[in-house]
Amino acid sequence: MNSNEKRAPMERCLFIHGFTGGEYEISPLAQFLEQHQYPARTFTLKGHGGSRHDLLQSDRQGWRQSAEDQLQEMLNDGDRVHLIGFSTGALIASHLSVQYREQIKSLTLLSTPVFPLNLLEILKTLGSPVMIRNYLSKFGSTPAKATREFQRLVRESFEIYPQIETPTLIVQGGRDHLVRAKSAAYLHRTIPSASKRVLMVERSGHMLCHCEDSSLIMDEVLQFIQSSGRASINKLQGYSAK
Repeated sequence: MNSNEKRAPMERCLFIHGFTGGEYEISPLAQFLEQHQYPARTFTLKGHGGSRHDLLQSDRQGWRQSAEDQLQEMLNDGDRVHLIGFSTGALIASHLSVQYREQIKSLTLLSTPVFPLNLLEILKTLGSPVMIRNYLSKFGSTPAKATREFQRLVRESFEIYPQIETPTLIVQGGRDHLVRAKSAAYLHRTIPSASKRVLMVERSGHMLCHCEDSSLIMDEVLQFIQSSGRASINKLQGYSAK
């Protein structure tokens, strides 16, 4: 193809990771979709992946803007984009799906913190002293300002869910120690899209792309993207949305 030729539009996936997390959270799914001819783009949210100071200097507007910048690059190339957000990334993806509703082909929400657990509840759900120490360390190293920005984004998203018209897949772990399981049922009830699916995964915790049922989850995401969202409710291991 010479420099004057414009490449044909393609269907691509934009992944958005979670608060204080990184691309590793969603990399298995990104690689899986790449293998099935859906080029994937991952990136690091502003303020993430660096020092505590970097996170302290960022805010929710900056997180959203860094994701929007990535999306606009893809849309400028004429690509048809599937948005896939994990945890806080699902909140950001929800906002973008409304802002760019005519250009987003599908929306996949993984472990969406509609109703996040607080620190005490999290400690009650952790199964080992090692996990407890890891989470105490993480919470201790996260600036209070950043946590407040996350909480504001959670609250602001309640105004967004009733505006989502994009075909939507909602995936939630039954053993998620960071997000209440009722979050998925709320999303299914509130999102008005005519094409939506709920997948509850009984044996999974928060990290859906790394759980023992991850291959089944990835297959479901692929089928959803391929169909662009036929309306249904599915379940894994007998756990279903109410």
